[in-house]
Amino acid sequence: MSNTGLIIEERSRDIGDFLVGRLIPFRKKRTIGPFIFIDHMVPTALGPETYMDVDQHPHIGLATLTYMLSGELMHADSMGTVQRIRPGSVNWMVAGKGVSHTERTPKDLRNGHRFLAHGYQIWVALPKELEGIPPEFHHIPAQALPQWKEDGASFTLVAGEGYGKTSPVPVHSPLFMVEVKTTKEFYLNTKDHLKGEIGICVVEGSLQACGQPVKKGHIAVSKVSDTCETVVAPNSHLLLFGGAPLPEPRHIYWNFVSHDKEIIEKAKRDWANKTFPMMEGDSSYVPLPGS
Repeated sequence: MSNTGLIIEERSRDIGDFLVGRLIPFRKKRTIGPFIFIDHMVPTALGPETYMDVDQHPHIGLATLTYMLSGELMHADSMGTVQRIRPGSVNWMVAGKGVSHTERTPKDLRNGHRFLAHGYQIWVALPKELEGIPPEFHHIPAQALPQWKEDGASFTLVAGEGYGKTSPVPVHSPLFMVEVKTTKEFYLNTKDHLKGEIGICVVEGSLQACGQPVKKGHIAVSKVSDTCETVVAPNSHLLLFGGAPLPEPRHIYWNFVSHDKEIIEKAKRDWANKTFPMMEGDSSYVPLPGS
């Protein structure tokens, strides 16, 4: 990274039965490109009695990207979607003007056995003119994502554009999310292949950027054009996030994102009054914070 870059350490957050490591928003860096929220679902042993159950909750003004590294989740939403997500596949939910959803451990995995759940929950802010579009849901299986190898590293383009390739995830602004796994020391070249801001998240292993160490659980942030020599240690696992920042600042309240605070206020009233789009056949409900 450049000397003006920033290294952010995961901060632990308790979201009920799950402990997550929050990467952004951070007080010194609210967004990375259009990425406005990145939570690391740290490796957690589930079963035989504890499972993941995120009850019905709302979103507006963003797209959510769920990427599992191990374990499985069942997504259901107010559009009627029911979709299982397995490691390496992508669940891309465009909230737009409003959607509610749940994420739970699939019923067939509640069989008394223990398994590891590990992944990332990511929010991407929508461009201002698209914040109010109807909600959408897309599932992209792992084998549909562009994958390639270089000497000492394997790459997967999870979303957006980079390295001359395009992911099938239907994003709404210039961005990238790239997974990198190394088998030996690897010189990572992002300057010639990616554009905009970049966050290099160390899932496992470590790297050196401008001679400065970046450890597991940290994310190094800069502009791609400022990125200097990045040397990745053997047997490391990285996620690269970034792209072009949106021109207007975004407000965040709970699960609501918008350029306009009044839009968020309306969403708060609608959720509190249960006039927000709700799921059929699921009476679970996460109250508005403070209510």
